[in-house]
Amino acid sequence: MTAAAAAGPRIGLIHATAFSMPPIDAAFDRLWPQARRMHLLDDSLSRDRQRDGDLTPAMVQRFVDLATYAKRAGAQGILFTCSAFGPAIEAAGRAVAIPTLKPNEALFSQALARGRRLGLMVTFEPSLESLAQELRGLAAQRGAAIELRTVFVPEAMDDLAQGRAADHHCKIAAAAGVLADCDAVMLGQFSMAPAQPQVQAALRCPVLTTPECAVQALRERISAGPG
Repeated sequence: MTAAAAAGPRIGLIHATAFSMPPIDAAFDRLWPQARRMHLLDDSLSRDRQRDGDLTPAMVQRFVDLATYAKRAGAQGILFTCSAFGPAIEAAGRAVAIPTLKPNEALFSQALARGRRLGLMVTFEPSLESLAQELRGLAAQRGAAIELRTVFVPEAMDDLAQGRAADHHCKIAAAAGVLADCDAVMLGQFSMAPAQPQVQAALRCPVLTTPECAVQALRERISAGPG
Protein backbone atom coordinates (compact mmCIF):
# COMPACT_ATOMS: atom_id res chain seq x y z
CA MET A 1 0.00 0.00 0.00
CA THR A 2 1.35 3.42 -0.92
CA ALA A 3 1.69 6.19 1.65
CA ALA A 4 -1.04 8.16 -0.16
CA ALA A 5 -3.45 5.24 -0.05
CA ALA A 6 -2.75 4.71 3.64
CA ALA A 7 -3.46 8.38 4.32
CA GLY A 8 -6.87 8.21 2.71
CA PRO A 9 -8.43 9.45 -0.52
CA ARG A 10 -7.79 12.87 -1.98
CA ILE A 11 -10.88 15.06 -1.69
CA GLY A 12 -11.37 18.14 -3.84
CA LEU A 13 -12.95 20.99 -1.90
CA ILE A 14 -14.21 23.77 -4.16
CA HIS A 15 -15.07 27.13 -2.63
CA ALA A 16 -16.63 30.40 -3.72
CA THR A 17 -15.51 32.16 -0.54
CA ALA A 18 -12.53 31.75 1.73
CA PHE A 19 -14.88 31.81 4.73
CA SER A 20 -15.94 28.25 3.91
CA MET A 21 -12.46 26.84 4.28
CA PRO A 22 -11.90 26.89 8.07
CA PRO A 23 -15.29 25.26 8.87
CA ILE A 24 -14.79 22.41 6.41
CA ASP A 25 -11.22 21.84 7.61
CA ALA A 26 -12.51 21.67 11.18
CA ALA A 27 -15.14 19.11 10.18
CA PHE A 28 -12.55 16.96 8.41
CA ASP A 29 -10.25 17.21 11.44
CA ARG A 30 -13.03 15.84 13.64
CA LEU A 31 -14.66 13.32 11.33
CA TRP A 32 -12.21 12.21 8.62
CA PRO A 33 -8.64 13.31 9.38
CA GLN A 34 -7.18 10.66 7.06
CA ALA A 35 -8.64 12.32 3.96
CA ARG A 36 -6.17 14.40 1.95
CA ARG A 37 -7.75 17.76 1.26
CA MET A 38 -7.26 19.76 -1.90
CA HIS A 39 -8.69 23.29 -1.71
CA LEU A 40 -9.71 25.20 -4.84
CA LEU A 41 -10.96 28.77 -4.38
CA ASP A 42 -12.62 31.04 -6.94
CA ASP A 43 -13.84 33.96 -4.88
CA SER A 44 -15.42 35.64 -7.90
CA LEU A 45 -18.16 33.01 -8.15
CA SER A 46 -20.46 34.51 -5.54
CA ARG A 47 -19.97 38.03 -6.84
CA ASP A 48 -20.70 36.97 -10.40
CA ARG A 49 -23.74 34.97 -9.29
CA GLN A 50 -25.12 37.99 -7.47
CA ARG A 51 -24.38 40.26 -10.46
CA ASP A 52 -26.02 37.98 -13.02
CA GLY A 53 -29.05 37.14 -10.89
CA ASP A 54 -29.18 33.60 -12.24
CA LEU A 55 -26.96 30.71 -13.29
CA THR A 56 -25.66 31.33 -16.80
CA PRO A 57 -24.23 28.69 -19.16
CA ALA A 58 -20.80 30.27 -18.66
CA MET A 59 -21.12 29.88 -14.88
CA VAL A 60 -22.13 26.22 -15.24
CA GLN A 61 -19.08 25.61 -17.43
CA ARG A 62 -16.83 27.14 -14.78
CA PHE A 63 -18.09 24.57 -12.30
CA VAL A 64 -17.47 21.76 -14.76
CA ASP A 65 -13.95 23.09 -15.34
CA LEU A 66 -13.19 23.26 -11.61
CA ALA A 67 -14.43 19.72 -11.02
CA THR A 68 -12.51 18.42 -14.02
CA TYR A 69 -9.32 20.02 -12.73
CA ALA A 70 -9.83 18.44 -9.31
CA LYS A 71 -10.33 15.01 -10.84
CA ARG A 72 -7.25 15.35 -13.04
CA ALA A 73 -5.27 16.28 -9.93
CA GLY A 74 -6.23 12.95 -8.38
CA ALA A 75 -9.37 13.76 -6.42
CA GLN A 76 -11.49 10.69 -5.72
CA GLY A 77 -14.42 12.75 -4.48
CA ILE A 78 -15.48 16.40 -4.68
CA LEU A 79 -17.39 18.58 -2.25
CA PHE A 80 -18.58 22.01 -3.32
CA THR A 81 -18.96 24.31 -0.32
CA CYS A 82 -20.76 27.11 -2.17
CA SER A 83 -24.53 27.41 -2.02
CA ALA A 84 -26.75 28.94 -4.73
CA PHE A 85 -25.17 26.86 -7.50
CA GLY A 86 -27.09 23.58 -7.34
CA PRO A 87 -27.68 22.93 -11.08
CA ALA A 88 -24.08 23.87 -11.90
CA ILE A 89 -22.80 21.39 -9.32
CA GLU A 90 -25.06 18.68 -10.70
CA ALA A 91 -23.61 19.32 -14.17
CA ALA A 92 -20.09 19.13 -12.76
CA GLY A 93 -20.86 15.81 -11.07
CA ARG A 94 -22.15 14.33 -14.31
CA ALA A 95 -19.04 15.51 -16.14
CA VAL A 96 -16.48 13.98 -13.78
CA ALA A 97 -18.38 10.80 -12.78
CA ILE A 98 -16.85 10.59 -9.30
CA PRO A 99 -18.71 11.18 -6.02
CA THR A 100 -19.62 14.88 -6.08
CA LEU A 101 -21.69 16.48 -3.35
CA LYS A 102 -23.63 19.68 -3.32
CA PRO A 103 -23.00 21.53 -0.07
CA ASN A 104 -26.46 21.03 1.39
CA GLU A 105 -27.74 17.68 0.21
CA ALA A 106 -26.50 15.79 3.28
CA LEU A 107 -27.76 18.57 5.55
CA PHE A 108 -31.21 18.36 4.00
CA SER A 109 -31.31 14.59 4.36
CA GLN A 110 -30.55 14.81 8.06
CA ALA A 111 -33.07 17.61 8.57
CA LEU A 112 -35.85 15.66 6.86
CA ALA A 113 -35.22 12.81 9.28
CA ARG A 114 -35.87 15.18 12.20
CA GLY A 115 -39.43 16.20 11.39
CA ARG A 116 -41.66 18.26 9.12
CA ARG A 117 -41.29 21.77 10.60
CA LEU A 118 -37.91 22.94 9.35
CA GLY A 119 -36.03 26.22 9.50
CA LEU A 120 -33.39 27.32 6.98
CA MET A 121 -31.06 30.25 7.65
CA VAL A 122 -28.65 31.99 5.25
CA THR A 123 -26.46 35.08 5.22
CA PHE A 124 -26.10 35.21 1.41
CA GLU A 125 -29.54 36.14 0.12
CA PRO A 126 -29.21 34.82 -3.47
CA SER A 127 -28.79 31.31 -2.07
CA LEU A 128 -32.09 31.30 -0.22
CA GLU A 129 -34.52 30.50 -3.01
CA SER A 130 -32.33 27.88 -4.67
CA LEU A 131 -31.73 26.10 -1.36
CA ALA A 132 -35.43 26.18 -0.50
CA GLN A 133 -36.28 24.71 -3.90
CA GLU A 134 -33.65 22.00 -3.46
CA LEU A 135 -35.00 21.05 -0.05
CA ARG A 136 -38.61 21.00 -1.22
CA GLY A 137 -37.60 18.89 -4.21
CA LEU A 138 -35.85 16.35 -1.99
CA ALA A 139 -38.84 16.24 0.34
CA ALA A 140 -41.17 15.63 -2.61
CA GLN A 141 -38.97 12.78 -3.85
CA ARG A 142 -39.30 11.16 -0.44
CA GLY A 143 -43.02 11.80 -0.16
CA ALA A 144 -42.50 14.06 2.84
CA ALA A 145 -44.76 17.03 3.54
CA ILE A 146 -42.76 19.82 5.15
CA GLU A 147 -43.41 23.25 6.58
CA LEU A 148 -40.35 25.31 5.69
CA ARG A 149 -39.51 28.66 7.23
CA THR A 150 -36.62 30.64 5.81
CA VAL A 151 -34.57 33.42 7.37
CA PHE A 152 -32.05 35.72 5.70
CA VAL A 153 -29.71 37.42 8.18
CA PRO A 154 -28.61 40.76 6.68
CA GLU A 155 -25.19 42.24 7.41
CA ALA A 156 -23.87 39.06 9.06
CA MET A 157 -21.70 38.16 6.07
CA ASP A 158 -20.29 41.68 6.04
CA ASP A 159 -19.38 41.26 9.70
CA LEU A 160 -17.50 38.08 8.87
CA ALA A 161 -15.70 39.73 5.96
CA GLN A 162 -14.56 42.55 8.22
CA GLY A 163 -13.27 40.28 10.96
CA ARG A 164 -16.19 40.69 13.35
CA ALA A 165 -16.94 37.01 13.85
CA ALA A 166 -18.61 37.57 17.22
CA ASP A 167 -21.09 40.01 15.66
CA HIS A 168 -21.72 37.53 12.83
CA HIS A 169 -22.56 34.78 15.32
CA CYS A 170 -24.75 37.05 17.46
CA LYS A 171 -26.81 38.27 14.51
CA ILE A 172 -27.54 34.71 13.40
CA ALA A 173 -28.44 33.59 16.92
CA ALA A 174 -30.76 36.57 17.39
CA ALA A 175 -32.50 35.96 14.07
CA ALA A 176 -33.05 32.29 14.93
CA GLY A 177 -35.66 33.16 17.54
CA VAL A 178 -38.49 33.07 14.98
CA LEU A 179 -37.68 29.38 14.38
CA ALA A 180 -38.13 28.32 17.99
CA ASP A 181 -40.93 25.85 17.30
CA CYS A 182 -39.19 24.05 14.42
CA ASP A 183 -38.17 20.39 14.59
CA ALA A 184 -34.73 21.26 13.22
CA VAL A 185 -32.91 24.37 12.04
CA MET A 186 -30.33 24.34 9.26
CA LEU A 187 -27.46 26.80 8.88
CA GLY A 188 -27.41 26.78 5.11
CA GLN A 189 -23.85 27.96 4.40
CA PHE A 190 -20.47 26.56 5.39
CA SER A 191 -19.39 29.98 6.62
CA MET A 192 -22.20 29.94 9.21
CA ALA A 193 -21.04 26.78 10.96
CA PRO A 194 -18.95 28.54 13.65
CA ALA A 195 -22.15 30.24 14.84
CA GLN A 196 -23.77 26.89 15.63
CA PRO A 197 -23.04 26.86 19.40
CA GLN A 198 -24.69 30.26 19.89
CA VAL A 199 -27.66 29.38 17.72
CA GLN A 200 -28.05 26.07 19.53
CA ALA A 201 -28.02 27.88 22.86
CA ALA A 202 -30.94 30.00 21.64
CA LEU A 203 -33.05 27.06 20.44
CA ARG A 204 -34.29 23.78 21.87
CA CYS A 205 -34.41 21.93 18.54
CA PRO A 206 -31.29 20.52 16.83
CA VAL A 207 -29.24 23.05 14.86
CA LEU A 208 -27.53 21.33 11.91
CA THR A 209 -24.52 22.58 9.97
CA THR A 210 -23.44 21.87 6.43
CA PRO A 211 -19.78 20.89 6.98
CA GLU A 212 -20.30 18.00 9.40
CA CYS A 213 -23.23 16.55 7.47
CA ALA A 214 -21.32 16.80 4.19
CA VAL A 215 -18.10 15.18 5.46
CA GLN A 216 -20.03 12.27 6.94
CA ALA A 217 -21.99 11.73 3.72
CA LEU A 218 -18.96 11.96 1.43
CA ARG A 219 -16.97 9.54 3.57
CA GLU A 220 -19.84 7.03 3.48
CA ARG A 221 -20.26 7.41 -0.28
CA ILE A 222 -16.59 6.89 -1.07
CA SER A 223 -16.26 4.01 1.38
CA ALA A 224 -19.21 2.29 -0.30
CA GLY A 225 -17.37 2.28 -3.63
CA PRO A 226 -18.93 2.17 -7.10
CA GLY A 227 -22.67 1.55 -7.22
